[in-house]
Amino acid sequence: MRINDMIRISPVRLVDDQNEQVGIVSLDEAKRRAREAGLDLVEVSPTSTPPVCRIMDYGKWKYQQRKKEQKARSHSKQSELKEVRLRPKIDEHDLSIKTERARQFLLEGNKVQFTVQFRGREMAHQEFGIKTLQLVRSQLAPVSKVEAEPRMTGRRMTMVLAPDHRGGKPKTATPAEAAQHGSGGATRPPTPPAGAAPAGTASPSASSAP
Repeated sequence: MRINDMIRISPVRLVDDQNEQVGIVSLDEAKRRAREAGLDLVEVSPTSTPPVCRIMDYGKWKYQQRKKEQKARSHSKQSELKEVRLRPKIDEHDLSIKTERARQFLLEGNKVQFTVQFRGREMAHQEFGIKTLQLVRSQLAPVSKVEAEPRMTGRRMTMVLAPDHRGGKPKTATPAEAAQHGSGGATRPPTPPAGAAPAGTASPSASSAP
């Protein structure tokens, strides 16, 4: 955009600093008005006949434009689906580290999929995976919301959290969530895949262990 002495064509259609139409004036008159106001004369529509010029603070206008562009770029950033892998009996220290990593992902605007991988006889104790995911969900409640409830797929139990930066207390459970927990408050494990051992069923050697 041409400003002040860069503008060459006269006359111009002038808009003052109060956004009021002054009308068609000579270029010298438009520059004089801009100087008296302590502002710039900016050619905002060079292809018009005559060109349209406006009296404004050009530096302030450019700053505001940059802020708008930065805001638009930040809003257009695409979120990613990050994965955090857990073990059914993960120790407290490792869980804390992974939870904090997930918190950073969420604060950056990304969704997080938590994956609990079961091996061997661990499939008979899916309640450990549920307990781990419940703990993660509780710790991340101030910055997240549940997008996909825990579910089993093969030997993997997954849960997806999405960013929710409003903070506050965890949301009250929905009727469906309450039903999943049962009347006694105990969590029901997700339905295992076909052919998997029912939750809580252990082999003879496992049941005799102290």
